[in-house]
Amino acid sequence: MFDHELMDTDTAAIKKELRSMKRTFRIGLAACALLSGVIGFSAGTLAAKNSKASVVVQSVERRPQNVENVPVTSMNIPSVAALTQNSVVEIRTESVTNSLFLRQFVTEGAGSGVIISEDGYIVTNNHVIEDARSILVALHDGTTYEAQLVATDSKMDIGVIKIEASGLTPAILGDSDSLSVGEPVVAVGNPLGQLGGTVTNGIVSALDREIILNNEHRNLLQTNAAINPGNSGGGLFNADGELIGIVVAKSSGEDVEGLGFAIPINDAKPIIEDLIAQGYVGGRVSLGITALDLTTPQLAAQYGFKTPGVYVQSVIENSSAANGGLQPGDCFVSINDTAIEAISDITSILNESSVGDQLMITVKRDGKIVELTLTLQEKKG
Repeated sequence: MFDHELMDTDTAAIKKELRSMKRTFRIGLAACALLSGVIGFSAGTLAAKNSKASVVVQSVERRPQNVENVPVTSMNIPSVAALTQNSVVEIRTESVTNSLFLRQFVTEGAGSGVIISEDGYIVTNNHVIEDARSILVALHDGTTYEAQLVATDSKMDIGVIKIEASGLTPAILGDSDSLSVGEPVVAVGNPLGQLGGTVTNGIVSALDREIILNNEHRNLLQTNAAINPGNSGGGLFNADGELIGIVVAKSSGEDVEGLGFAIPINDAKPIIEDLIAQGYVGGRVSLGITALDLTTPQLAAQYGFKTPGVYVQSVIENSSAANGGLQPGDCFVSINDTAIEAISDITSILNESSVGDQLMITVKRDGKIVELTLTLQEKKG
């Protein structure tokens, strides 16, 4: 599960590796805890009262280009900035964290968000607002509001919050499926948590870039527009000023430059609508556990286990796992005869499953092999 984003700095570490002869990136935000992951339930809360079905994020027809016969490499950046800056907000959060010595302390975080309705619905990343006890939103004109959490989806790393305001400037949604590699784009956000409204430009570097983000296989837009800590949750816009992506991550490293990623808006839109309407994403399956991905003998020993592996840390009451007999301390061996070597192996299987499907799970328990059959339930919140 994502840790709280502290100035979004912890979300920047991305590790690249080859998978199955594909150009596939494995991205790990430091906010994606090395020692734990949640399988089968989101970090979301219930949707805001009296507004569950009142808002639907709607697409509009693409605006025509203002100038005919302009090459695709040309872009009127001042015009795009003017069209979009009032739709992007700064987000500041406070969370309570427990130290190793059982002391509590407050941590502050920062990120970005995009207004999607005139009456105050805002989309951002789950990891920007996860576990926040307070969320403060600042508009481009400096006006600030206390925001309420509507719901979040850790799988897609999308969160929705709401402020009590009217007459806001929502972003106009574009069509991410119509994008071309090389098409110019603009990123607007709050880099470093201090520079709200910052505009950077670049191009679409790649479409459907397959990566692993928070143990989930994802297809994201890749861009070379400058993206820094604090940009998470901000907007990626096309030459018409239409929102075509939600900024989610960037790569970092001594030899890495110009690698940023965004959730395509066509993928994000149905998630946003479900979060607003019902507080969770419908049709998802739930295993109902928290898992530990212990990759070394040292990590295993810290948790009282003798060998590395993927272990069940906790089981949700009345969940698929509980009803099927999974127990804390179980070490996954296989699911449906597929070997389990990482949490991402489990999420991949769940992504291909439907509500009501049965999973044949083999675990190691107290030195013995145990075989279980689980029936998957719908993931609700």
